[in-house]
Amino acid sequence: MSVDAWLTLGITVAAVALLVSERISAAVVIFGSVTLLMLLRVIEPEQALIGFSNPAPMTVAALYVLAAAAESTGALDLVSSRILRNIPSGKAGDRKALMRILLPTAASSALLNNTPIVAMVAPGILSWARRTGRSASRFLMPVCFAATVGGLATLIGTSTNIVVSGLMENSGQRPLAMFELGAVGAPIALISILVLAFLAFRLLPDRQAPSDLASADVREFTVEMTITDDSPLVSRTVTEGNLRSLEGVFLVEIERANRRMSPVAPDQVLASGDRLTFAGNVGRVLDLQRIPGLTSAEEAHFGVNGSSPRRMYEAVVGEGSPLVGATLKEVGFRSHYGAAVLAIHRSGERLPAKLGDVRMRVGDVLLVLAGPGFRRLWGGRRDFLVVAPLNGDAPPRTDKAPIVGVVLAALLVTVTTGVLDILEASLAAAFALVGMKVVSVGDVRRAIDVNIIIVIAASFGLGEAVMSSGLAAEIAGLVVEPLGSFGDIGLLLGVLVASIALTELITNNAAAVLMFPIAMATAAQAGLNPRPFAIAVAIGASAGFLSPFGYQTNMMVYGMGGYRFGDFARLGWPLSVISIALSLVIIPLVWSLR
Repeated sequence: MSVDAWLTLGITVAAVALLVSERISAAVVIFGSVTLLMLLRVIEPEQALIGFSNPAPMTVAALYVLAAAAESTGALDLVSSRILRNIPSGKAGDRKALMRILLPTAASSALLNNTPIVAMVAPGILSWARRTGRSASRFLMPVCFAATVGGLATLIGTSTNIVVSGLMENSGQRPLAMFELGAVGAPIALISILVLAFLAFRLLPDRQAPSDLASADVREFTVEMTITDDSPLVSRTVTEGNLRSLEGVFLVEIERANRRMSPVAPDQVLASGDRLTFAGNVGRVLDLQRIPGLTSAEEAHFGVNGSSPRRMYEAVVGEGSPLVGATLKEVGFRSHYGAAVLAIHRSGERLPAKLGDVRMRVGDVLLVLAGPGFRRLWGGRRDFLVVAPLNGDAPPRTDKAPIVGVVLAALLVTVTTGVLDILEASLAAAFALVGMKVVSVGDVRRAIDVNIIIVIAASFGLGEAVMSSGLAAEIAGLVVEPLGSFGDIGLLLGVLVASIALTELITNNAAAVLMFPIAMATAAQAGLNPRPFAIAVAIGASAGFLSPFGYQTNMMVYGMGGYRFGDFARLGWPLSVISIALSLVIIPLVWSLR
């Protein structure tokens, strides 16, 4: 090997070791490696920065904005809530719930990048499991895997597909079409979903999420919710509406036409406009906003901050505060503080009155929805002892959900018909959502994971070094010699398995970029068509089911579901086998090897 090849090999091995150790962020490792290769003159500056001019990073960033819009409007919450409505308790109900949600999750992941999909769906699954007394660990990993396999079906389903398409374009090949990967990705997704539905409850142990292991002695908040006119709860009893079996939340009272019903009977029929008073810990109280047809009694005042981002805060009433001895109405809380009180906690006492009629005491804790400046304005004043941000979701802007659906449909139509390419359509969609105030500029900044964008862009430079230094050709020679005796399928298997193994160790996008030049060199040395090998890299780099590190969505649910390291391999090995077997059968049929 040449000196450049040895340098590239050493730096690449060191980078992989650092990525596996997770001591340094992936963005620093990849960008630092590319910079070092440039300083050592292995690659030129234009090669090192080639990824920043490729459409892939900006496309992924724009798709993150689309996913953020779907999240902030509760578009997927509405779907998942309807899917999980009226699920009976017990094992049969659990299996029914899992089967109901796997297919829509996979389908959604084919239309939106799968990482934000899991970020949106997982909290809803977790809150539903909490409300109904189920173990979230039985659902989170299968849903995560369903999103992963669903992302294999389209170009925009995962950032890895976009990265591979960009690499193909750089190498002079035709980029991937919107639904081209579906020929192999869709069968993998469908069979994987069936396997998940059948095996998940057999292979996954019952784990407790960290949040469920907290002390039972939690602070109890009182919150008021209103039944909307179009709510599916209307004309149903409390039991039929699943409001009696909520985990950690108790329905204290129903107010209808100035008449209060307490205690609430399980056969009490609900009506439009009913004002329901719940008591429960803060996490469960926030979960109530995900129930379709049930909105906060303060819904009309959520717009007090205009189009600025909203956050949840806990504010403790201080001694000497003008709030002490007064009600929220008397002090004009919404206009004075620019915020809405969603719930109140008073130590050792359940609050039976309407929130607006509760007379505040020193030490009362208010759950407040306000703009980002609330803490800065009021944190140091005598009104509140403490103002602390709360890691809870703001109520979704459901009125904007149809706009997200229209924008997504327009993106798919324009890309599929060739009117716009994926970059143009994605950027147009992102700007349209900002222009129509579905998301704010602040939402955009929070939605885009800059580290992932840097990893994608910098990885192209690392791939250039692997190719131009001759390292890819050397490694390809090592692959072709032993596997060539097994024919063309043997070479395809080698690339596929190597991609899967590498993505279990490092990020999926980095694995794709490192394997792509090796796959292209393997095809060139064997005189084969490079396109099926690029497809194998895309499939293999996304098929990270065996460890929490195999895919970034695995890490999302790892802590959320209270899983152990080995739980992923337990459920993931059948999916890995399915991905390999179907790829070896379908890829040669659709994309000729010769």
